[in-house]
Amino acid sequence: MDTIYVTGHRNPDTDSIVSAMAYAALRNSLGDREYTAACLGRVNDETQAVLDRFHSKPPMLLKNVRTQVCDLKYDTPPLLNSGVTISRAWHVIHQDTNISAIPVTNEDGTLFGMLSAGDIAAYDMSSVRNPQISNIPLYNLLSVIEGKVLNNAGEQVDSVSGEVTIALPASCKNLLFDTKDSIVICGDQPDMIRYALELGVQCLIVCQSEVSEELRALKTETCLISTPFDAYRTVRLICHSLPVSRICKTENLVSFHLEDYIDDVREAVLKSRFRCYPILDEREQVVGTLSRFHLLRPTRKRVVLVDHNEMSQAVRGLEQADILEIIDHHRLADIQTGNPIYVRNEPVGSTTTIVAGMYQDRGLMPSEKMAGMMAAAILSDTVMFKSPTCTQRDIDMANRMARIAKISLDKLGHMIFSVSNGETHTAEELLMTDFKEFHIAGHDLGVSQITCTDSQQMLSRKDELNQALHQLRTDKHYDLAVLMLTDVLQEGSRLFFAGDEQTIQQAFNCKTENGSTFLPHVMSRKKQVIPALSALWG
Repeated sequence: MDTIYVTGHRNPDTDSIVSAMAYAALRNSLGDREYTAACLGRVNDETQAVLDRFHSKPPMLLKNVRTQVCDLKYDTPPLLNSGVTISRAWHVIHQDTNISAIPVTNEDGTLFGMLSAGDIAAYDMSSVRNPQISNIPLYNLLSVIEGKVLNNAGEQVDSVSGEVTIALPASCKNLLFDTKDSIVICGDQPDMIRYALELGVQCLIVCQSEVSEELRALKTETCLISTPFDAYRTVRLICHSLPVSRICKTENLVSFHLEDYIDDVREAVLKSRFRCYPILDEREQVVGTLSRFHLLRPTRKRVVLVDHNEMSQAVRGLEQADILEIIDHHRLADIQTGNPIYVRNEPVGSTTTIVAGMYQDRGLMPSEKMAGMMAAAILSDTVMFKSPTCTQRDIDMANRMARIAKISLDKLGHMIFSVSNGETHTAEELLMTDFKEFHIAGHDLGVSQITCTDSQQMLSRKDELNQALHQLRTDKHYDLAVLMLTDVLQEGSRLFFAGDEQTIQQAFNCKTENGSTFLPHVMSRKKQVIPALSALWG
């Protein structure tokens, strides 16, 4: 199940977060279990107070929606322990022809190495020229050749080593092996068996033949084994009894993590020649493999945008994601989509008002807790119904949500706008609490808004705020940076600005002094400040 992220704008306010939470809850309640609410930044004091009031947790933090390794349909081949036999590994690789290599892991699932069919083939060729085998675990050997230990000496052996030799039938002493460091393979050859046992070779494997009780009882240090396979096949299987740790690649491996971004992965893949790359999780455990094929058409993240429709305010990496829906109450801006999508844009004071209407359309009553948060969001975005963006629909919907939640709108509103006086935050943090970036007719500007019930406390820090505003303009290269200090009780905003003074004077038909001016009845960034600047710049 691929997650669909429902996200508001950067520097989220109460309306942005609550509308995302409410819409995700609505879709999930109707059976669409993929929807997850997300926020793009720190939850401000006002929003946190609303969440605390209704005993809710904030949405997950979403930093970007760039395509990551976890979004790919990567392969999940079997993972082999480093002690598994080459024979077993070969069987696994050839079960699925689409797998070019398999990860080899340690006991705890972390990466040990990578093994490909080419590694096994290369080892096979080298074993023909050099039949010397060292330290084959006895369990591995018995498993691969389907062998059985026939004498007491074999029960004391844990591993075998030596040069693999087939003892040809001969009536006299066979000179193919004459030292103890040999692994001898023979058939129904009692004399050869006796000679090998008396010589004390490392291991004697008898193919498709019985061994007399007399020979089995000989005192020797040789491990005597029987196998149902013929001599030629037994030789090849002995070579395949080695653990894969002996032949797999363990150095200069290139691996990726689930959280790695595809852009970075592509760059790394172009610089290497491997056909297959292991994928690790946050615990460094192997979860799958990645090949170049998976990078051709990666799966994109899916998002629903609420309370905004501008790239400058959207989640980073949006160009790599699929936008499914937009639910907003702002002007239509610059976001483009590759396919037709569902858009609901209505001239109301709060996006939560729109979402509440969607609950009604689908015949679903929000819970008391959700209704309380939705009422708070409408109050917040309409500044207790005093913003010029407020409509009768906002008022009616807020009252309905309050009745469901069994709360007082008046008490809730005063709680919202008296949460924080800003004493615990720096001027920079206050500016970014409710900040939006706009691009209008070739002009770049940033507008911050601080809404409160007592602007005098904020005005005592006007020098700090002014300095932070000018620094913000310099850092972001804005043509104009504006701070709206909106007082709910005075029903107006003190406007601080960094930029061209005449622009502010002409846009708002006002006088300015020391980089600020008071604008009575101006309480909405969306409906009063941005339209005035847009009209001036054309």
